[in-house]
Parts: sequence; structure tokens; C-alpha cells
Amino acid sequence: MEEWKLKTESPEETMQLAEKLAEIVQPGDVITLEGDLGAGKTSFTKGFAKGLGVKRVVNSPTFTIIKEYKGRIPLYHMDVYRMEDEMEDLGLEEYFYGEGVSVIEWPSMIPNQLPEDCLAISLFHLGETSREITVQTSGVRSLELLKELRYE
Repeated sequence: MEEWKLKTESPEETMQLAEKLAEIVQPGDVITLEGDLGAGKTSFTKGFAKGLGVKRVVNSPTFTIIKEYKGRIPLYHMDVYRMEDEMEDLGLEEYFYGEGVSVIEWPSMIPNQLPEDCLAISLFHLGETSREITVQTSGVRSLELLKELRYE
């Protein structure tokens, strides 16, 4: 496992980081987003969607749990915060191993359903607009993504 910490000073900087990541992902990649309420998980996903070429407005799927967007590759945006039962069968593995990339907000709610290899991103408040972002790997593919993101 490898970890990278960085600081962004604005929502735009956070979105730019996400755009760069979106340019290097491939079908089957899974990105998890954890962190403070209002720290920018959905903003990160908006930047990510922009980097994939998604044209629709992206917002949190809080009450629908999963939203799909068409871009260079499909984006599966999940917010599992309100899942009542961690073992609830939503067919998530079909998304994780499908033709798109999955971005999951609040992955700590479904730890046993996540693939072993995910790129885990945590966002925390440092100030009104500044954030500390931690990126962690858990396998070969997520390590490749981190290296590409870091040195691009």
C-alpha cells in the first residue's frame, strides 16, 4: 500500500485533480471517496466526470444510491451513505467489474462489498476552501493509477 497526501486551496483545484485522474482510468477501476461532510466528495466527482467527458450535470445520488453517466467510459457514481443494510444486494459487483469506472462516496458503509483493489481518496477540511487529500492504494492497479496521477 502506498499513500500520497496533498493540499488543495479551492474547490477548483480539487476538481482539477479529479479531472487528471479521470484521464487515466480504465473500465473496472474503482475510486472510493471518504471524508468530512462538505469536504468536496461530490465536487471531486464533478471534476472526475468532466475529465471523462460527461456532459450532464452531476450531483449526489444520495437518495437513488447509484447514478450512471455517459462519457469516454461510463461513470457509475454511488453514494452508499444511506444504505440500511451493508449486505443489501444492489448488484454492485456488476458495476465494479463492468464497462465503466465506479466512484463510491462513503465506502466505509459497505467494506465487505468493495473489490480488493481500489484507489481510496479521503478529503478533509483544513480551512474554508482548503482541503487535505489523501490517496491510498490497495493493489497493483490502484498503485499504477497513483503513480500516473502523481507524476503527470
